[in-house]
Amino acid sequence: MYVYKIWPDEKILISRIAKGDHEAFKIIYDRFAKKVYLFALRILNSNVHANEVMQETMLTLWQMGEELNSVVHLEPYLKTISKNKSFNVLRRLKLELKAGNERSKNWLEAHNETEEQILLRDTRKVLQKGIALLPLHQKLVYELCHIEGLKYEEAAKKLNLSPHTVQTYMKHALRNLRSYVRKHTDIVVLLIIFKLF
Repeated sequence: MYVYKIWPDEKILISRIAKGDHEAFKIIYDRFAKKVYLFALRILNSNVHANEVMQETMLTLWQMGEELNSVVHLEPYLKTISKNKSFNVLRRLKLELKAGNERSKNWLEAHNETEEQILLRDTRKVLQKGIALLPLHQKLVYELCHIEGLKYEEAAKKLNLSPHTVQTYMKHALRNLRSYVRKHTDIVVLLIIFKLF
């Protein structure tokens, strides 16, 4: 069990600080500041935050005024203040970390979404150019079957062709588009979106 040292002049100094005596406060500061700092450091494991807690603890002591007269032993009292402030810092850091992670997540999602939209737009442009360059029958079959969603039989009736011929045109159209898009973009993965594979 830790036994706190009680200085002979402690009660007098407390009384003087309560009355706003800077000299008395300096004596107490010099006597306890390092102890408060080391105590906070064990909790926070951060020099910066431990120093912050120490300064706030000593400031709290100074601002207490007449209430300070009710304090019996300064060292355990300062350690209690220091402990509470250290836990407040830990809570604050945890919230800041959570908020920071949330902001990072939101930024990444927004960034990825924007990047994805740009890639999709660019790939669509390349694809549209590729469709425009297809031979007429391949282009018609691709537009009817792939874009409008008609079955081969339905497209065949519309174009007055056999379903087998439509299927052949579609096969050639997909092969040509795959080749064109590969040559004009490295975003091959996005082709899955357009059901080219």
